[in-house]
This record gives sequence, structure tokens and C-alpha cells, in this order.
Amino acid sequence: MVRLTESVLASRPLVVLVGPTAVGKSDVGLRLARALGTELLTADSRQVYRGMDIATDKPAVTERQGVPHRLIDLVNPDESFNAGQYRRLALQDIERLYGERRLPLIVGGTGLYVRTLIHGLCDAPRADQAFRASLLQKAQGQGRSFLHAELAQVDPKLAARLHPHDEVKIVRALEVFHLSGRRLSDVQQQHRFAEQPFSVLMIGLNRERAELYRRIDQRVEAMFARGVVEETAQLLAQGYRRETGAMKGLGYQQVAGYLSGDYDRAEALRLLKRDTRHFAKRQLTWFRKEPGLQWWMLGEQDTSEDVGGRLLETVHSFVRHLKQGPPPLTREMESTS
Repeated sequence: MVRLTESVLASRPLVVLVGPTAVGKSDVGLRLARALGTELLTADSRQVYRGMDIATDKPAVTERQGVPHRLIDLVNPDESFNAGQYRRLALQDIERLYGERRLPLIVGGTGLYVRTLIHGLCDAPRADQAFRASLLQKAQGQGRSFLHAELAQVDPKLAARLHPHDEVKIVRALEVFHLSGRRLSDVQQQHRFAEQPFSVLMIGLNRERAELYRRIDQRVEAMFARGVVEETAQLLAQGYRRETGAMKGLGYQQVAGYLSGDYDRAEALRLLKRDTRHFAKRQLTWFRKEPGLQWWMLGEQDTSEDVGGRLLETVHSFVRHLKQGPPPLTREMESTS
């Protein structure tokens, strides 16, 4: 258990554990949170939705082993949620933990949430729901590639970085240009996520590609065994349409296609495995651009208990550096960025 001193609290310490889906960060984070006597603050843009449990791999209450998991089950599937809202809620939990002299621990795979929390938000206009609705209506009539083509005309730099099917980010970029006349890539470049409100220890877990893909396949098969088809059918029966933003997430999108008769169950399973592997590659691409992140390559024999123990030692070293005064692990972080 770690209780922070006043001198350490003044540095506003934050431990962040990230990595691609299925790498094992949730189990490691759970063990670390329990050893530190703290809570687990989730950074997952899919686990914020209530009733979406299996395809998001949300840990059941019985699996949390007495460790409070925060920042999950925040909104209904048809409600909007963004990185700014996440940051506001996460900061509330962080300040509460500081007040209790506990070390905040962030665990998750949504890079934008992590970056926004650590470095702040760029100065972009707020959402315009009417404009968003008009864009989505156009996309329905002219195809999903229509929005990406529109973005390529006004912000080619950003369009080159975004997948044509990344509807959420494409719509946001078009919205920013519509409201402000500024390209979102320029807004982000100017901001550069420059705020530094915390002293951060950020660890990224990774595995060899073949091993990671094997774990992804196992997870997808487990989702089907646990009832992701039934969960998706229940969400659809509750009135959440396939076009709803949350329902386009991994698992629900592929299963909804099966339930609609677009393809059979075996094809849904294949598509979800494929799309999850692609998602993991995008996560790794994002995190590799994160300054100061220390990568840990895990082997097939590394258990969550072993990795959690090593990570606990690293956290203790991090806190000791803070007690001594200078910025923590500066040289180590720069050498791994």
C-alpha cells in the first residue's frame, strides 16, 4: 500500500498503464491497484456505455476483487460522450484520491482519453448536434466514404491520418472546420497537447504480434461463448439501432450484421477477429507517438502476477524519485520516447 507524502503530492503523481486490446493490461492493472491500495480509473471509450459489457470486455463486479473501477457505465448507448467529458470526470476522481493520499492509476487503451487527461484539450469549438446529424444523414445516403472525401478537401493532412471509416473523428474534424473555418490538424498542431499538470509514469504493455493475435482470437471466441450475440440482440430490442454510435463499436457492429442476416455466425466471428487485430494495430500506432512512454515487451510465460510485481517495484522507484525533488525518471523517459 502506498500513501503519498505532502512533498510527493505537490508533484501530482500519476501512473498510467496502456497497451493494445488483449495484451493483459486489465489484469495487471487490477493487481497493481490492489497492491497500491488505490482505485482503477479506466480509460476506455467503449466501457463508458451502460449495458455494453461483453463486447467491451468490461470486468464483472465479481472479477474486480474489491478494487473500485471508476469511469465505466457513465452513459446510455444512445448518449454522446467525448474526451472532454472524460477528462472532467477523471480529474474529479484524481483530486479525490489525492485528498486521500492515494496514488491515481489510469488503465486503458483509448489513447485520446489518456492524452487529453495528461496534456489538456486543444481550443476547438463545442459540438454542433444539428450539423453532425446533417453529416450523418448525408453519409447514409452517399456512403461512408463520402465524409472522408469531404475531409480530404478541407483538411488533407488529417484525412491522410484517419481511416475512411473512422466516422467519429471525421465528423468532428468537419464540424471544427464548419464552425471555426480552421483545420483541426492546425488547431492540434498549435496546441501540441502542451499542458503538463502531472508527474507521469506511463508504461505500455506489448507482446509479439503472433502472441497478441492469438490472445485476440481467444478473447473473441470467449465473447461469443459468454453471450455477445444475446447481448447485442437485447440492445437492439431496447431500441438502440445499428447506426447508433456506440453500436458501431467492435463486437456489436459485427454481431448486428449477423443478426440482420448479412452473413452467418462463423463470418461474424471471423470479421470480429480481423477487425480487432486492425484495432490493436491502430492503438499501437497511437501510443508509439506518446512521449515518455516506456514499453514493456511481455513474453508468453509472463503472468499478470509477475508483471504486476515488476510494475509495483517501478512505481515505488517513481515515488522515491519524487520524494528526492527533481522530475521523475526524466532521462529514462527521454531515452524511450
